[in-house]
Amino acid sequence: MKLAFSPCPNDTFVFHAWTHGLIEAAPAVEVTFADIDVTNSAAERGEFEVVKVSYGALPWLLDQYTLLPAGGALGRGCGPLVLTREALPDLDGRTVAVPSERSTAYLLFRLWAAGQRPARIDVVPFSAIMPAVRDGQYDAGLVIHEARFTYPEYGLTALVDLGEWWESDTGLPIPLGAILAKRGLDAPAITRVIRASVEYAWANPSASAAYVADHADEMSPAVQQQHINLYVNDFTRDLGEEGYAAATVLLDRAHEAGLTPAAPKLR
Repeated sequence: MKLAFSPCPNDTFVFHAWTHGLIEAAPAVEVTFADIDVTNSAAERGEFEVVKVSYGALPWLLDQYTLLPAGGALGRGCGPLVLTREALPDLDGRTVAVPSERSTAYLLFRLWAAGQRPARIDVVPFSAIMPAVRDGQYDAGLVIHEARFTYPEYGLTALVDLGEWWESDTGLPIPLGAILAKRGLDAPAITRVIRASVEYAWANPSASAAYVADHADEMSPAVQQQHINLYVNDFTRDLGEEGYAAATVLLDRAHEAGLTPAAPKLR
């Protein structure tokens, strides 16, 4: 089975047990590591059977895939940030670097920035965004993942925490990364395997440490653990009613704002 997820600590922590043959009766997998902007596009081409993507990309993917209720990233206090080098009132006339056009982060950014008129928005590799804002190449940058913990090292400040904005506006957790399975596969069985992998990771946190570190791109052990603690939570085990509600509200708002096509029901 072709499985794709990011090399970020939350994904390697979650999928370690499955990919290392530690879950009974789980299918063997061929793993591809790729940033989520890559998997969003690859999933649209149907390249993987199970794949981690952005919730913001679901309107383009649910004709081929089913949303699984386990393994993803959804929670509170974990949203994307808009960073600047100096205090700004808004982004009118400013240049902005973003990591992807199909990411949940960019979708939230566009919902938040409605009415603002940036001069230019460029897609920039995630790892280059904070240095580019620090060095004055862009006035602002949209960041995700471990940037929540490291941006002060670049002398940057947060113009807005899009997770806090979303939560205060909706009362719901923020849906970030989703796990999809190709239609026609046994989605309940795959969900059970992923859930077992999550539970194994929690029960044996040291088992995945080397695997996480090997793919963490020189991230310090402390930041790796912060990343896992923030993005792997009860919603990772099961979306539940609140998780499905959060994803539905996000996609409904995006469609109403003319930002995405209408998405089918998530279950």
